[in-house]
Amino acid sequence: MSAEIIALVVLVLVFLVATIRSINMGALALVAAFVVGTSVFGVEVDDVLGGFPANLFVILVGVTYLFALAKTNGTVDWIVHRAVVAVRGRVALMPWVMFAVCAAITAIGAASPAAVAIVAPVAMGFAARYRIHPVMMGLMVVQGSTGGSFSPIGIFGAITNGVVDQSDLPGNAAVLFGGALGACALISLVGFLAFGGTKLLQRDRQSFRTAVMSRAGGGPGPGDGPDGDTDGGDHPVDDALPRLDAQRSLTLIGLLVLAVGALVFDLDIGFLALAVAVVLTLIFPSAARGAVDKISWGTVLLVGGIVTYVALLQDQGTVKWLGDGVAEVGAPLLAALLICLIGAVVSAFASTTGILGALIPLAVPFLQTGQVGAVGMVTALAISSSVVDCSPFSTNGALIVANADVAIRDDVFKRLMTWGMTIVVAAPLLCWLVLIVPGLS
Repeated sequence: MSAEIIALVVLVLVFLVATIRSINMGALALVAAFVVGTSVFGVEVDDVLGGFPANLFVILVGVTYLFALAKTNGTVDWIVHRAVVAVRGRVALMPWVMFAVCAAITAIGAASPAAVAIVAPVAMGFAARYRIHPVMMGLMVVQGSTGGSFSPIGIFGAITNGVVDQSDLPGNAAVLFGGALGACALISLVGFLAFGGTKLLQRDRQSFRTAVMSRAGGGPGPGDGPDGDTDGGDHPVDDALPRLDAQRSLTLIGLLVLAVGALVFDLDIGFLALAVAVVLTLIFPSAARGAVDKISWGTVLLVGGIVTYVALLQDQGTVKWLGDGVAEVGAPLLAALLICLIGAVVSAFASTTGILGALIPLAVPFLQTGQVGAVGMVTALAISSSVVDCSPFSTNGALIVANADVAIRDDVFKRLMTWGMTIVVAAPLLCWLVLIVPGLS
């Protein structure tokens, strides 16, 4: 049995054992990376550890630490309250607002993880307060950031179009952007309906009818509550919600610095979040007690372990080995489907940016034969490799899990894993049928 097959079998066993037994999958994956790396691939321990996602570690720790402070001092509650007022109490609109905000941010060039890191804590706080399913909200945030990233000036769009140009393949930036954004919107719509979107709409309609009847009878209407609105149908906005004081005002300024620094000046989101959190802790030490304990350490270990193992597979050529095997398949349409599946599977556990840059060149040899449409193939591969970012093992999915309430974090992880694995299979197949089989070129 070859080293590549052994490594893939061990990865499957990691998932099976962690599912059956109560053990952190990341810890198991780290041990597996050590054993497989040193005994199967014959590499040094330092080489195994070289795949540990230090950048992702800093992002998860920095963002969850900062927003733990913001939640403790009431800043997150204030932001959520203002968001309800902005949509005039129509809670069902908020998931789509989050989708649009993330899409707009990444469409103008922001990194997808940076957009999710900034928006997810507020979105998940809103979901918890107004009884919106956290997985629905998480899907909206991640898919919005993914779809926007494929604009011609977005990071994913720039990478994909650049690789296409370098490979002398025909490309279509508009088809790529429209296809990716449409696919992300479709997944969001399915998630919206699957996780209670219809009930949210009914709740909003009932709230509106109640407000109209109250106003007709002389009671307060939807513009008469505190701050001019209701909370979306459950009860009026609470007058006791936190008001802006010095601590919350400085926290808001810190969050603004985080957003501007990450999105405009392209500063590292993890270190910037840590810097803001440290400054707030120095100014308000009493409010920071226990914030470090609220960092999602279990999520950090889980994601760090899995990504380290997958990085080992990439460094040792296992992913390329799979791609080369696919390229040798005699049927071009079948080869195209397999490459899309490989892109989806690997991207669910690794960097989408890296996958886009690595797999498109693998498809070049049989794309140049003209048996498969280049535009359709590239668009299908790009979509298949990116919409799986809702997986809890990717940076974006991990940020959603880390910002979920502690009491439901395990459930959010399991549901996102189920959705992620479903998309891993469904997205390549649907993209293949819609974009590749018709021969879009």
